[in-house]
Amino acid sequence: MATKNTDKKVGGLKGIDNAAEEKGSLIVTIWQFVKFIVVSLLAMLVQIALTNLIPLIPAVQDLYATEFNFLVLEYPVATNELGAIIQGGLGYCITVNVANIVAQIVAFFVNKEKTFNSGANIAVALPIYIAFTIALILFTAWLNPTLYGVFCGFGWAETLASNAAMMVCSALQFFLYFPVDKILFHKKKEEK
Repeated sequence: MATKNTDKKVGGLKGIDNAAEEKGSLIVTIWQFVKFIVVSLLAMLVQIALTNLIPLIPAVQDLYATEFNFLVLEYPVATNELGAIIQGGLGYCITVNVANIVAQIVAFFVNKEKTFNSGANIAVALPIYIAFTIALILFTAWLNPTLYGVFCGFGWAETLASNAAMMVCSALQFFLYFPVDKILFHKKKEEK
């Protein structure tokens, strides 16, 4: 009966992780970036799904008629040529930001465990991640309605404008999160 040599051959992600480790830190970083792309696409799908599902909640629908302005965040109520509310207000603010927060929570845990195989202390990494995320969400909370208004000004349909604004903000977050996560999750898990 043949026995497996589990020290050298491991399948799946762990096997690819081990092969990348043998090739050096540049290959490890490239492999982490590839995994980060997949996780970011997952997070973006969660974000886009929630962006389209949250407005279906009646309580949120009602808030689309309420203008929301706080500091640099401006969420005016947009109407079409017939005067019907098409997008905006506090409802839109809640929708895009709740979707963003949920997507970032998913991304944090998946990236920590799968992308970086990190043994980083959550009590240290999570508060730093949360502070960075809040700053980035505030920036994208300002940018999203700004882009939405620009896209609507181009004559785009409201849903298309909303999704396009969300995608631009997601792409921006993608390029900013990778280096931050790489630093936060630098400590490898200890082998059991």
